Amino acid sequence: MTGYRGRFAPSPTGPLHAGSLVAALASWLDARAHEGQWLVRIEDVDQQRCSPELAHIILQQLSACGLQSDLPPLWQSRRGDLYQQALDQLVARHLAYPCACTRRELEAAQSDTATPRPRNAELVYPGTCRNGLKDGARRNQALAWRARTDAGHPIEWSDRRLGAQAQDVEHEVGDFVLQRADGCYSYQLAVVVDDAAQGITDVVRGEDLSNNTARQILLQRQLALPTPRYLHTPLVLGANQEKLSKQNGALSIDSTQALAALNQAALVLGLPPREGSLSQALSAWVGDWNTRLKSVI
Repeated sequence: MTGYRGRFAPSPTGPLHAGSLVAALASWLDARAHEGQWLVRIEDVDQQRCSPELAHIILQQLSACGLQSDLPPLWQSRRGDLYQQALDQLVARHLAYPCACTRRELEAAQSDTATPRPRNAELVYPGTCRNGLKDGARRNQALAWRARTDAGHPIEWSDRRLGAQAQDVEHEVGDFVLQRADGCYSYQLAVVVDDAAQGITDVVRGEDLSNNTARQILLQRQLALPTPRYLHTPLVLGANQEKLSKQNGALSIDSTQALAALNQAALVLGLPPREGSLSQALSAWVGDWNTRLKSVI
């Protein structure tokens, strides 16, 4: 057993599909190739979008594919006190502040600039409430909390697959939300708290999440938490050439045809298809990952 600890962290907004299985298989293989632990975290912090029933379906699908967590799954919906503690630390250090801006106001501010927003890109927060609530904000108004990003320099890191990366969080993202006005903690805050609490050393996930990495490293530094290594895997694309998701027709994997589903995921990762039993295929892919990929990523 090494000190390696990885995780797969699905949001239960839909069952496991071909794209999410790629990330699950890659993270499992990386943990096994390093003789480490592989954990499953249910990222259901946004309970308006997530379903306990879907979470259990995902766990069943993973088990059918031979991908079982080495420890009981962790549920974000049960960890609000820890997220509040982290937010309180940031507020005490003047690294987070309340915000009364609405999305409509942010969209209006964006339209007033000469910079077009790329498709699917996030709204860059202009810092309206950074130095105090805007004029007209009511004392009893529900407020979001945002992280200060004016550190003065880009966040740099090395991705095990993508290589050297950098992002100027303040100008490319802006002060991002840590807790919504409805009380829901953000993905960014929850994932940073949980990665540290679970002792995660390596984050292996889909390339669509790479853009979140700088924000998470910033929070790790602000909270004096360790930064894991990152590896972002290739994406499965839908017919519209965008990331496969339930919004563009992603179908649930067929748990009765687990090896076929895993073979498709393996191909995306550059691994050869395998025959035989499920355990034989997974064992062979661990060897493939170890000899062909581990030495270079």
